[in-house]
Amino acid sequence: MSPAIPADCVLPAPAREHSVRSADGSRLHAAEYGPEGAPLVVLAHGWTCSTEFWAPVVHQLADTHRVVAYDQRGHGRSDIPPTPRGHSTTALADDLEAVLAAVVPDGRKAVLAGHSMGGMTIMAAGDRPAVAARTAAALLVSTGPSDLVEELLVIPAGWRPRWLRRALHRQILRSRLPLGPISGASRAALKYATMGPATPADRVEATARIVHACPTAVRARWAAVLGELDVNAGLARLAAPTAIVVGSADKLTPPVFAHRMLAALSSPAGLLELPGVGHMAPVERPTEVAAEIRRLAAAHLTAASSSAVAAPPVERTEAS
Repeated sequence: MSPAIPADCVLPAPAREHSVRSADGSRLHAAEYGPEGAPLVVLAHGWTCSTEFWAPVVHQLADTHRVVAYDQRGHGRSDIPPTPRGHSTTALADDLEAVLAAVVPDGRKAVLAGHSMGGMTIMAAGDRPAVAARTAAALLVSTGPSDLVEELLVIPAGWRPRWLRRALHRQILRSRLPLGPISGASRAALKYATMGPATPADRVEATARIVHACPTAVRARWAAVLGELDVNAGLARLAAPTAIVVGSADKLTPPVFAHRMLAALSSPAGLLELPGVGHMAPVERPTEVAAEIRRLAAAHLTAASSSAVAAPPVERTEAS
C-alpha cells in the first residue's frame, strides 16, 4: 500500500491564479497564496517538479507572506515547448522575467527562492535589469551553476575510472525511459538519488508523485540543458543579497557547489548547510527553508522601505 502523503505536501487553495505569457508565447501557470499586500515571495521549482513541490514551504509562509509559485515551462500546468529550442536557460530567464512582471506590482520587490533548476533560473536571469528591479533578495536552494555531471554523486566516487562515472551520470540524466507507476523499487531509487537517508516514507511518496507526473520527453530535454549548464556569468551579476541552502547529503548538487556560488556572489547573505538532508530540502526540511526566506524578507524587504542595515552574512550548519 502506498503511504498517505503529509497534509502540508498538498497546496492550499490559491488566492489568485495567473496565465502568464512568456517572451516566446509560452503560457505559464502561476498561483498566489496568503494575504494580499503582505511581503512578496516568488518560488521557482526544479527539474521534473511543479508548484506542488513547494507546498510545505507555502504552508509555512502563507499566514504572513504573499507567496507566488509558478510552473516552469514543460512542468505542471505550464505549456510544453513544441521543440528542443524552447528548452534553454535563456527561456527560463524569460519566464522568470514574465512572471515577475505579472505578479510584482510596479514599485514593489519580492524575495526570490529557487530550488535546483529554479535556482539556475535565478542565476540565468542575474544580468536582467527588469528582474533586478523587482528583486529584494534571493535564496538558492540545492543548486549549482555549471559542471553538474562532473560533481554528481549518484554513482559513488569510488567507481573508477572517472570518465566512466561521468558517462553513467550523463546516461542517467538523459534517460528517455518512462518512470512508470510508483513502486517500492522506484521509491527506493528516488530516495537514494534525491533525498536524505532519514526522510520519512510519506515525504518520499509525495515527492515521487510529483516527479513521476513529469512527462518523459520534458524530463529528457531539460536533462540535456542541465548537462551543458553554465550560468556562472549570471551568478556573478546577481546584485541582490543572496543566500544559499544545501543539504550535506545532496547527491545531485553537492555542497561543493554551494561554496563555489558563495565565493562568486557580489552580495552574499549566508550559507546554511543542513546535515543529512538530500537534494529535496524544501520537502525534507521546509521549516528551515521557510525560515531562510522569512529572514531575507525581514532584512531586505524591510530595508528597501526603511533604509535599515542588513545583518552581515553568516555561514552555518543547522543541527540535525
